[in-house]
Amino acid sequence: MIPVLYASNTTSFSTFGIGTLTDTISCEVTEERNGLFECLLRYPVDGQHYGQIAKERIIKAKPNDTSKEQAFRIYRITKPMNGVVSVYAQHISYDLANVPVMPFSTENRSPALLLNQLLAGDSRFTGWTDYSEAKEFSVVQPQSVRSCLGGSAGSMLSKWHGEYEWDNFTVKFHMHRGQNTGVVIEYGKNLTELEQDEDNSSVYTDLLPYAV
Repeated sequence: MIPVLYASNTTSFSTFGIGTLTDTISCEVTEERNGLFECLLRYPVDGQHYGQIAKERIIKAKPNDTSKEQAFRIYRITKPMNGVVSVYAQHISYDLANVPVMPFSTENRSPALLLNQLLAGDSRFTGWTDYSEAKEFSVVQPQSVRSCLGGSAGSMLSKWHGEYEWDNFTVKFHMHRGQNTGVVIEYGKNLTELEQDEDNSSVYTDLLPYAV
């Protein structure tokens, strides 16, 4: 799929927006389980839409073979090198990092109700979950919606565990994400390279106790 560029306030991605980035050299999307979800696009400075690529604007790109196109907001554009710039964009769900949640607590609330309550601060977003077990939940100090969803102590992710699926403006909180498609990864077939990286820089081997 050819990436498409949109204005920063776009909420519907069914059109061609500002234009299709047909001159794109490469477009790579990286998604980690309950973590990073970003797009890296390399574009030539003599490309048709180079002048329209700017921070805060949105790129629509397909993250993989089975998922539908997703929106990514540009947050960094490098200086040209050999006539090419690298454009970094985060999934549109990172907008929730700018939506605050004020302190509150509840002794018994279902994850579906809680998810919709947290997302109420940005009317563009809706939530879905297949969890039903109600639990206690609290926000002790103001923090962002995305922090309440996951990535901090006491978040929904730490309470119910599970796996998030960021589907444009829909936040899906699965008990288990994914399915068995029957695809097998084999060396020489669809596995072209395998690297092992060992790092012990954060390993402690000694303790030095002391008294104050």
